[in-house]
Amino acid sequence: MGFTPEELQAARDRLVPDVAASGLRVLFCGINPGLMTAATGHHFARPGNRFWPVLHASGFTPRLLRPAEQEELLAHGLGITNVVARASAKASELTAEEYREGGRLLAEKVARLRPRWLAVAGVTAYRVAFDDKHAVIGPQRRTLGTTRVWALPNPSGLNAHWTLATMAEEYGRLRAAAWEDA
Repeated sequence: MGFTPEELQAARDRLVPDVAASGLRVLFCGINPGLMTAATGHHFARPGNRFWPVLHASGFTPRLLRPAEQEELLAHGLGITNVVARASAKASELTAEEYREGGRLLAEKVARLRPRWLAVAGVTAYRVAFDDKHAVIGPQRRTLGTTRVWALPNPSGLNAHWTLATMAEEYGRLRAAAWEDA
């Protein structure tokens, strides 16, 4: 989808509301909204982003949800937020300072909402936001209060290292842990 210069600027300026509530099992955390997400107000809205198919394939949702159905996640004990609120065409446009400030704000949000798990979809974003250079995909030693943290592969279609099947397997590990500790 092409954007006019005016639409691009409007998308960059728009904040995308979280899909969140207190006491969720898992609060998924993207890196930052892409321009399609900012334009629509729906998380992971870009065609080719594998978040919604992976969420379904890993057993988090009983059917494949569309981005416009994101509010249905709450009924499953799930939510979505971002490390950085500013929309951009690519995550590479973000600065280390934005990631660190985003990590600080995210920690405050988690303290308020108290999800069982915070699942950051992008291990590199997690490393920078929380100053953990050695983090790998999977559960982290760090907790945010009582909230456990899991670094997930980024579901962007640009992340060629992970297939839909291998991502679904990793997200499924998180799902099993989130329901096991209930």
